[in-house]
Amino acid sequence: MCRDCIFATAARITTICQVTEPTGLRERNKRERRRRLEDVALELFERDGYDKTTIEQIAAGAGLAPRTFFSYFATKDDLVLADYTDRLHRILDELDRRPTDESAWDALRAAFAAVAADYEAEADRLRRRFTIMAHNPSVFARNLQLQATWEQALSEHLMNRLGSDPGDPTPRLLAATALAVMRASLQHWLTSQQATPLPTLVQRAFDQLGVGLNRIADPAGRGSSSR
Repeated sequence: MCRDCIFATAARITTICQVTEPTGLRERNKRERRRRLEDVALELFERDGYDKTTIEQIAAGAGLAPRTFFSYFATKDDLVLADYTDRLHRILDELDRRPTDESAWDALRAAFAAVAADYEAEADRLRRRFTIMAHNPSVFARNLQLQATWEQALSEHLMNRLGSDPGDPTPRLLAATALAVMRASLQHWLTSQQATPLPTLVQRAFDQLGVGLNRIADPAGRGSSSR
């Protein structure tokens, strides 16, 4: 390679680094600010009560301007539930990684077990969020709205995976059941001193329901949950 070509390549690499490094730093800063807002909010909700805590107090406690709060969350309810929305995207990403010849139910089992491992790593934060949701009707109502949104997103994803017709109820049945499995497993895990790892609870629950649902979702017998 000629010297001019080497210098040109080096210049391009330098330019790329100059562009990508600040972007990576901005993303890290955004994650840190969001995490700070969540941590401060949870502390204030527990100390002063959910209704008495204001967005201004949360922002001040995090060392940020109130307008910065709205760059991350629309409401206090959304702050409490933001983690669950993140997990939905993770589930969809995990489903995309599953083999195409794997049954839909087995793919769901693997995806939800992977997300359960994420939840397990933040047990304390998860328990605090659940407590806030259980004692505040507005958060609980918002959670129900989000559950419907997640069910729709997951069912659409499964419809594409299965190649189902729009009138086929199978994708929604699978989505609703999988989300119910995760909710029940989470609640049991949080109230049982985490005696059994959460991913194990999720996998067991999927297995208990899997035989019948696999027959519905995979009549051709592409996959099996017989474990």
